[in-house]
Amino acid sequence: MPFLGKDWRSPGWSWTKTDHGWKRIVFFGHELEDNNKDIDLKELCSDNNENLFVGEVCELANTKRKKELYNNNTKSQCEFPDKWIYVQKGSTKERHGYCTLGEALNRLDFSSAIQDLRRFNYVAKLFQLIARSQLTSLSGAAQKNYFNILEKIVRKVLEDNYNPRLVKELLQDLSSSLHSLTIHFGRCVLVGNVNIWLCRLETIVKWQQELNNMQIPKQLYTGMSFNDLPLHMQNKILCKFSDACDIINLGQATPTLHILSENRTLWKKLCQFHFSDKPFCRNLGLTRSDNVDWKLMYFTLQKHYPMKEQYGDTLHFCKHCSILFWKDFGHPCTANDPDSCLMPISPQHFIDLFKF
Repeated sequence: MPFLGKDWRSPGWSWTKTDHGWKRIVFFGHELEDNNKDIDLKELCSDNNENLFVGEVCELANTKRKKELYNNNTKSQCEFPDKWIYVQKGSTKERHGYCTLGEALNRLDFSSAIQDLRRFNYVAKLFQLIARSQLTSLSGAAQKNYFNILEKIVRKVLEDNYNPRLVKELLQDLSSSLHSLTIHFGRCVLVGNVNIWLCRLETIVKWQQELNNMQIPKQLYTGMSFNDLPLHMQNKILCKFSDACDIINLGQATPTLHILSENRTLWKKLCQFHFSDKPFCRNLGLTRSDNVDWKLMYFTLQKHYPMKEQYGDTLHFCKHCSILFWKDFGHPCTANDPDSCLMPISPQHFIDLFKF
């Protein structure tokens, strides 16, 4: 008797009883004509109890089509119970295969991370690095997830007016990469239909226009404002900035802030923060000469050395368990002293973890 139930390995075969015994039904090729002589196709689709299995196959096909339609239309990230991922670079007896960048992108819950201001800049910088060099390494599901999260990033900037400059740079790098990949390198480089990527390019252009047309509303405060603070407190706040563009933009607000933003001591501290570990800058930081234009020195050094990155919160990597995770969520560590095994991961280090 043939097996007619639902099996986890395959949906099973369709059989029909003839005078010579049971015969398998094949719905392709020349055997389809032979099957039509023995059984009517309209009868198969009827509600006859003898053809119950065929009805189950049709129901299974409808369920599969609905699932594919849902996966194509959904814009939510896949939900995983664990917010960590085991970074594996080779096969072992216990684990087979290896972890990919796209899998990490799906598992580490970046959709929730962008809602946290401590992690927003980290995620935006990571997506910018992926846009520059790692788009071709993402699977189709990871690419869909990438653009879904990117849309949430853009919407958060438009709603909260938070750090639009960083997101503009991200979209510009992504647009340049897609133009290069779709036009110069050909269609075979990217996963998926080229028309989908052209639609994504149009969406990126629309996002750029929305960000360029964004108007930050003037907020009215009845209490003390930044200008009401003493000058030495305003200067201390400026010294906490690690981005030169933020200092320059703040200096354009009022004449007083412009004078504070041009302070040599401020730019000297900025140079020491970003470039103190560079061989050329070690001796430069010890000089006490007042003739050095530290602002010019900063932009000169910026062309030759990378700036130090600073984030409110980052992903962490456990060297004992080889697990990548957000520190707030934690992970199942078996080490005696878990904190000693943790290592913060920068966006570039995150990319390097998945280069094989």
